[in-house]
Amino acid sequence: MRYNQLGRTGVFVSELCLGTMTFGGGEGIWRQIGDLQQEDAERLVGRALDAGINFIDTADVYAGGLSELITGNALKNLKVPRDKVVIATKVFGQTGEFANARGASRYHILDGIKASLKRLQLDHVDLYQIHGFDPATPIEETVRALDTLVQHGHVRYVGVSNWAAWQIAKALGIAERLGAARFETLQAYYSLAGRDLERELVPMLQSEGLGLMVWSPLAGGFLSGKYGREQQGEAGSRRTTFDFPPIDRERAYDCIDVMREMAAAKTVSVAQIALAWLLHQRVVSTVIVGAKKIEQLDDNIAATNVALSADELAKLAEVSALPAEYPGWMLERQGEQRRQQLAEVRHVVQR
Repeated sequence: MRYNQLGRTGVFVSELCLGTMTFGGGEGIWRQIGDLQQEDAERLVGRALDAGINFIDTADVYAGGLSELITGNALKNLKVPRDKVVIATKVFGQTGEFANARGASRYHILDGIKASLKRLQLDHVDLYQIHGFDPATPIEETVRALDTLVQHGHVRYVGVSNWAAWQIAKALGIAERLGAARFETLQAYYSLAGRDLERELVPMLQSEGLGLMVWSPLAGGFLSGKYGREQQGEAGSRRTTFDFPPIDRERAYDCIDVMREMAAAKTVSVAQIALAWLLHQRVVSTVIVGAKKIEQLDDNIAATNVALSADELAKLAEVSALPAEYPGWMLERQGEQRRQQLAEVRHVVQR
């Protein structure tokens, strides 16, 4: 298990992060995603920690709060030292029946952290993330509220999930102007079947020094190896009951065809190839993996030992490539000579 710096912070996190969205079950989509109760969840947490994973991610809306509750109980029951783990949770989604029990307002954020800390049985979380963009709340209000939590010691660092590049850039500018805590991480969807964030978000992350936490690295199970043009997965599987995130299936099938060949040659699973590709992307700080069974978690952990050659990475990049879009293709065309100049200068300096 390797450990990467989390954005510009001095914190190092394991290249795999244990996601807890399968904890708790409940109703609706949460039961479809996972229904692990305390004992089984503790087995997963214990196995992850034994493998060197030191990063756990949850959210207040997962299973209506049960995920946080089970996670907190697991840490307590397993007697996990607080300084052994980096705990992340999120706020934004609806947590009650009333009008203000949602969003990224100061009202909801300050209530949200209190409830999350109680469920997790902690005095602070290491990373507190805004789970989605709130068009009803000024970004400045959100930034100020998060800074309050940092100043009070309830939160060590703050991050964001599922925001556009311009929204994050605006928040970073506001934080700098106010001298407030800035977003240090972005949690976003990224997979061989969905490389959309490479258009705007990745350049922003690289420019501003944010860490990338990847959610749904197997595209909701589509890249697990259970799916193909001739096979649609088992009845009751994640994709057959909850078809999310949306993907271009034909491009995904092409990716799976290439991954199957690589997996067979290396005697590993297709899922391990998909995860290994992400682990080879320099912009990625950590890949969030969730599981319903120990065997699934073990298979995911094994991906950290899968090495992909330059030729294999090139094949995967080619088969999963996004169609060209403006202004990307124009930026590529106009900047070609300047990039070449820069590369030549760097080559001379390195020599």
